[in-house]
This record gives sequence, structure tokens and C-alpha cells, in this order.
Amino acid sequence: MPHRVDEGLAITLKRVASTLKSADIPFALGGSFAVYARGGYSSDHDVDFLIREQDKDRALQELAAVGFETEQPPEDWLVKVYDEGRMADLIYRPVESPVDEETLRDTEQISVEAIYMPVLSATRLMVHKLLSYSQHYCDFATGLPVARSLREQIDWDRVRRETTSSPYAEAFLVLLDRLDVVSFPGGERELKVGG
Repeated sequence: MPHRVDEGLAITLKRVASTLKSADIPFALGGSFAVYARGGYSSDHDVDFLIREQDKDRALQELAAVGFETEQPPEDWLVKVYDEGRMADLIYRPVESPVDEETLRDTEQISVEAIYMPVLSATRLMVHKLLSYSQHYCDFATGLPVARSLREQIDWDRVRRETTSSPYAEAFLVLLDRLDVVSFPGGERELKVGG
């Protein structure tokens, strides 16, 4: 793997995944550990699982039963669990889009830290990363390593289609083209300046 993983977070990841698997709660690994599982590099260091909203309460019960502390923060798109102070997010509405059967099918079974689990596709990881950029948070330095390290696994046409509403995603894709990370043939994508 291209970079070292925090061993404590890796233990937390394994504990959450094995608990959800044992309870038959559908989930997918997302975020930086999904990038890592796919052989890529992420500048973020967090444990993110995607679950359906209807499974949120049962997931918290199951994790509390094995010793996790649980938290329902004011944000209405995730819940948090803590394992000896290490946090994992259970996200049920990433980038304002609910986790559904289609999200959970857009995965691949990969061995992560010796446990097989569903890992979000590289394409959806990139879509989520680009749609997270906004006027309040737009740090392309978090997306560039992901795009570079997973570029062959990503369906870039799908990324363009699914992020077309975001000017931040558009700017990022222009940047990828200009940096020769990913080329967009035919120059179809032109940056509009001054609208």
C-alpha cells in the first residue's frame, strides 16, 4: 500500500465492520480508508462507513453493545461512534444524497486489514469528494492525491455527469486536464469565466 495507516484507526475500522457484518446491517466503506483499500492515497485520515438511514438506530445499538460510545450530533446526515477515543462516522446522507440500495451496490468486496468488506467504487468516491467542495470548503489538495492515485479505476465520464451541477467540481476537472492527470478529449469542457 502506498502509505502507512494509523494502526488505532485500523483497529476501529475492523471492529465497526465486523460488528455491522455480524448484525447483517448493509454498509460500505467510504472516505480515506476506501481510497487506501483501493491502493490509492488520501490526505484525509478518517473512518467513514455509509449506511442507510433506516439502519442508523440499529447500527448504534449493535456498536454500543460491543463497547462503542455513540453520538447523534446536530448534523442530520451522520452519527458517530467512538472506540477508545477514536472516531468513526456512519454516514447516511453524504453530499445531500441518501444512501440507498444503488449506493450499496456500487461497491466491491475487498480485504481491508484482513476483513472482507464492501468498499465504495473509486468513481463514487471521486463524485463524493467533488460534491463536498463548496464556497465554505474548497481544498483541492484533498482531491488531487485521490484523483492521481485512483485515476485508472475511475469512470471519468460518469464523474462529469454526476457532478455537472457543481462549479467547484467543474473547476477541479479543468485542473486535472491542465495538469495532465486526466485528459478530457475534444476539449468539451471549457471553463466559463465571468458567466
